[in-house]
Parts: sequence; structure tokens; C-alpha cells
Amino acid sequence: MRFAKPAITALGAFALTGCISLGPDTPERLLILTPSATIADGAASEGEASAALAVQVPSVAQRLNVNRVPVTTSDSTLAYLEDAYWVEKPADLFQGLLSETIRAKGNRLVVAGGEMEYVAQTQLSGELIAMDYDAVTGSAVVRYDAVLELPAGRILTRRFEERVPGVAPEAVAVGAALNEAANRVADQVAEWVG
Repeated sequence: MRFAKPAITALGAFALTGCISLGPDTPERLLILTPSATIADGAASEGEASAALAVQVPSVAQRLNVNRVPVTTSDSTLAYLEDAYWVEKPADLFQGLLSETIRAKGNRLVVAGGEMEYVAQTQLSGELIAMDYDAVTGSAVVRYDAVLELPAGRILTRRFEERVPGVAPEAVAVGAALNEAANRVADQVAEWVG
């Protein structure tokens, strides 16, 4: 009788596995942002922590706080692109792209994540407003409102936006166009922050 209870528990757990779904099927492919400007392998940089630039994860509205690609279908409606899934949330992907692009194109010590970002006296933050597909115009859209906090309390803001027109409403085409638009925005931000 000592073995009956564990055996029944194991059989019950086994029977439940057919009833429980741990999530949707894995997508055939996942979308990523790949920087067009990267630093060379083995490249190093150094500087004072206080002079470093910290690149923060941008804030986003709830529609971008998912691993799906939003589709603007009208001024007041939204959907998500079928079969289009990001490997990470758009804000995290965009922060990584910004960090790498600024490192590659600028003359700054760039820090992101960890304790060093709190030591940096220059902070790049902001809001990723759009990383969408506009079904009305057939365009991929990336829009970022940047906030640059400089030492001594000076704050600069600027909106960056790029569109890639003529994009078919398919996951691979939209992913490539969003990657292109995000890289253009990152290039402009890198030039702006120096």
C-alpha cells in the first residue's frame, strides 16, 4: 500500500499532461534587429565611468510590450501581423541596436545594463512609439522620442522617425523593413549623441 499513493499521483500527473498547454506552438521563424554598424571583434574602449553614456531600455505603450508586430489598420484600429514574432520584446531589441550602433559610430564609452549605467552621468532614454507595419500605406514605421540627460541637469529631446514604403504584409518582408528603419533611426541617434 505504500507504493499505491505515489503510483496514483504519477498516473494522475501523466493523465493531466494531455490537458495542459504550456503555450502556443513555436513559430517557424523569429524576427530580430541586426545592427548594420558593429564594432570589430576584439575592439576595446575605456574612459571614466562618469563620462560614459548609458543607453536605457525605452518605454513603450502596451501594444509594443509584446513579441508581436503591430499593424495599424486605420486611425483607430490595430491588429497584429500573422506569423510575425520578435525573439524579444521590441524595446529590448531596440536598446541593443542603439547601444551597438552608438559604440560603432561614436567616440563614447557606452554602457547598458548592470551597475555601470547608474554611474554614467549622461543617460539616453526615451519612448519607442512605433515599430509597426502601417497597412494603409504599406510601410514599416519606427518612431523614437529620445531624451538625452547631460551632466548638470541639461536635457535634450528629439523625435526620430523612419519609414520603409512598399512592403508586403508578410512576416519576412515586414521584419526586414523594420530592421532597415530601426537601423536608420539608430544611425541618426548615434550622430545626435556624438
